[in-house]
Amino acid sequence: MRLSREVELIGKGLFLKAEKTLIIGDLHLGYEEMLINKGVLVPKAQLKETLQDLEELVKKTKPLQIVINGDLKHEFGRVLGQEWKDTLALVDWIKKQGIKLIVIKGTHDPILKPILNKRSLETIDSLQLGKIFIFHGDKETKIPSVVEVVTIGHEHPAITLREGRKTEKFKCFLHGQWKRKELIVLPA
Repeated sequence: MRLSREVELIGKGLFLKAEKTLIIGDLHLGYEEMLINKGVLVPKAQLKETLQDLEELVKKTKPLQIVINGDLKHEFGRVLGQEWKDTLALVDWIKKQGIKLIVIKGTHDPILKPILNKRSLETIDSLQLGKIFIFHGDKETKIPSVVEVVTIGHEHPAITLREGRKTEKFKCFLHGQWKRKELIVLPA
């Protein structure tokens, strides 16, 4: 779905045509291990599904760079084994495609640095690409006046549809206005 000539929604990603940049966010790698540690038995399929989704997005968009807009991993105060393994596998997959990776720091990423250091990557707080400004959305950030479009993650927008007792929840984008700027909120 096109929002403008330069901004397109594809799957759970936002593609900036002029910059050939794919933006995704809130992957929360390691979430399954956190649930398992709390006694909830779930199959470990998150990385496989994430890579399948990403592969499809890359085939459709052919980006030169991918921006992960925060919350790459899930745990706040420590790094779980699955977070190490899955984050490095994701980074390696992106690099193997010849795509530049930019990671914007999110709420869940205070100790992401040791993992990214293994691949000589760092996090940044925000990114401006032309008239588009990208930040996680968890804290107030100064937005340059030339910016026309603000893109955030963090909020995990979704819509629930109900019919009788049956409910289905779907991740979605939010699109609207904020402080006289176009606002796009990415799905998790």
